[in-house]
Amino acid sequence: MAVVLSRHSNQKIDLLKVIKMLLIHDLVEIDAGDIFLYDTSVSHTNTEAELSAAKRIFGLLPSEQADELILIWKEFETGETAESEFARAMDRFEPLLQNKSNNGGTWKEFNIPYEKVIEKKSIINEGSQVLWNYAKNLIDNSVEEGILQKGHDTI
Repeated sequence: MAVVLSRHSNQKIDLLKVIKMLLIHDLVEIDAGDIFLYDTSVSHTNTEAELSAAKRIFGLLPSEQADELILIWKEFETGETAESEFARAMDRFEPLLQNKSNNGGTWKEFNIPYEKVIEKKSIINEGSQVLWNYAKNLIDNSVEEGILQKGHDTI
């Protein structure tokens, strides 16, 4: 997705670095456990568990390589560079497409309201205004199609 959509980044990016970020981010989440974005019963700041996982996984590599990968992981987490903003946009955009394509998926399963989807997905705009405009349109259409509801409780 990053390769195909990179031309829509808000800023010039190093695409290889974005791809590394996305792969590293997912590897660490596999090990540390991915927290459901809309879960309100747990903290979404599991950075310490993820950092431990990153150090353990990448610690198997030569230290220079491990250090580079951990720095890239940290860059993704802070979201302060053009590459991390775009990578984070991809990380939020892909599940939105899944929920839209499977008639609401986890949105419906957990009664996620429109407002919460907007809140959690608006980070896409930081990496790509073009993709955010598209995403916002998909979210709005999901309400019209009955996939998302406005103004009800979440999990």
